Amino acid sequence: MEPTPVTTDMLIVFGLLGFVIILFVFELLRVDLVGLLMMVMLPLSGVITAEEAVAGLSSNAVVSIIAVMIIGAGLNKTGVMNVVAAQIIKVAGKSETRIMTIVSTTVAIISSFMQNIGAAALFLPATMRISRQLNISASRILMPMGFCAITGGCLTLIGSSPLIMLNDLMGAWWNNNSEAVNGMAFTPLTLLSITPIGIALLISVLLYFVFLGRKLLPLDACSIDEDCMDKRLQEIYGNEVGESHELEVPVYFPMQTLGELELRPRFHVTVIGIAKHTSYQKELAPTQDSIVEPGDILWIVGSEKNIKQVAEIQGWVIKPETDIFSEEDSPQESGVIEGVVIPHSNLSGHTMEELQFRPLYQVNPLAIVRGDEIIMDSINITKLRQGDTILMQGRWQQFQLLSQKMDIAFIEEIKGEDLKPERIRCALIFLFLSLILALSFKVKLSIALLTGALGMIITRIIPADRAYEAVDWRTVFLLSGLIPLGTAFEKTGTAAYIAEQILSWVGTPAPIILLLVVSLLTAFFSLVASNVGAVVLMVPLAMTMAANIDVNPVIAGMVVAISASNTFVLPTHQVNALIMRPGGYRTKDYIKAGFGVTIIFTAVLIGSISVLYPI
Repeated sequence: MEPTPVTTDMLIVFGLLGFVIILFVFELLRVDLVGLLMMVMLPLSGVITAEEAVAGLSSNAVVSIIAVMIIGAGLNKTGVMNVVAAQIIKVAGKSETRIMTIVSTTVAIISSFMQNIGAAALFLPATMRISRQLNISASRILMPMGFCAITGGCLTLIGSSPLIMLNDLMGAWWNNNSEAVNGMAFTPLTLLSITPIGIALLISVLLYFVFLGRKLLPLDACSIDEDCMDKRLQEIYGNEVGESHELEVPVYFPMQTLGELELRPRFHVTVIGIAKHTSYQKELAPTQDSIVEPGDILWIVGSEKNIKQVAEIQGWVIKPETDIFSEEDSPQESGVIEGVVIPHSNLSGHTMEELQFRPLYQVNPLAIVRGDEIIMDSINITKLRQGDTILMQGRWQQFQLLSQKMDIAFIEEIKGEDLKPERIRCALIFLFLSLILALSFKVKLSIALLTGALGMIITRIIPADRAYEAVDWRTVFLLSGLIPLGTAFEKTGTAAYIAEQILSWVGTPAPIILLLVVSLLTAFFSLVASNVGAVVLMVPLAMTMAANIDVNPVIAGMVVAISASNTFVLPTHQVNALIMRPGGYRTKDYIKAGFGVTIIFTAVLIGSISVLYPI
């Protein structure tokens, strides 16, 4: 067999591939912009046509992801998670092991029919509620829950982006390699084709945490009771964030702006309201340009020590109890809550000043937690990153608005949220309708899921505008841009060339060795870059290598798509980043607990493939 020559088109694809990996690893550009960049650069370079470059926008994978996100938002609107949390407590009692097992299994099942990051974010408040009610540390539950959410994505073909893309990627390879498969027609995988493997993986992860992994989880968490939120905040933020008080400005005080007073950098206190002395008109969430005049009443949050220091130095009078802001200070009206900047969030890379947090949403940021660092100064001009936790004070209704407009996951439930529990049954009907259409009537997956999503919109479980907001368009454009990169990878012969080079290096490996190498390479790329990018790269490569040694290419593709979920040892996966701060985890906690899961995941995957599918 003649070796595949290196062509100009192959060099271009290699260059673009390396460029994409660099952008992902060093986060030089937002992921959705990377996808759009590929959509433009590939046809301009001439390696694929314009039609092939935009084909990802109409692909079955992208449409399916859009529909899954809308269905997930509809389920969330009905408050179904609150019902699930109550049932878990009823079934599991107070046993930490049973709670962990049932919570993790429940999230895994939810993750099997919606994006795993969506399933984890959806169940995060319910998990925190269970922890609080049963006096169980959240750190003992959240990591098993997160790992099982990732693993649960392997239960069906719609549980994760790589699996949603799998049939499209394998079909494209099949069309370009008809000789390698002796002209056989490609048979797409069905919704439950990988379910036996996913069940084996989920059971192995659960058993790991029941018998070993839970011993590697951190123990330090607050004593959980009805005041747990206050104790948790005190443990995380120390005494810098404390009670709220009203301070009266004396008549001799010169008029100044909050920026000129520098109360936050000097005293670590936050002014969350100003009542004007003339009319007692209230300004909530004041900015640095807000003016403080003689006779004004300031509503301040901070430690008692710091507030007394402010009052002494400025000559202000601390009122014995909240008077002017008594209505706003009611627990039913306002409170303090933490929110996590989720992956691909529209908050990432922006400051709260740029986003006009205070003027638009009437929310007061109090602190930012980034890893082990607590940022108290200059938080309005600090650029936010994925995984940051923002401590905020404001009215509950404003937090609801913030959750609708910004990609942020609140650790606690927002009080007074306008849910529609009476529509739970209707939402579940549309969910099961989608699954039945895909499973029993062999309706194309994207159409089946769109049916359920459209049903939730038409019956007003979720408004049409909210449905559009529920779609993570960054993910949509990322996938739409990377799908044509996979097309170019295959069309130019780049995949065949890499396969030949690897096979020439390892000789003719046994099928099981080849699948092991493919699995480990995919897991590595998914860990340091993107699981979507890893699948786009590895599916055609793995299928070509498998065909060269007479292994079923479809099995190789399955190994790649499932291995893309093997991302446990670092908090780089979206789910791991989401639970990091609520669980109080550090990177070393992921390494300690995740290393064993990675080994078990790989071993069970290859073992299941060997037993269930003849190689």
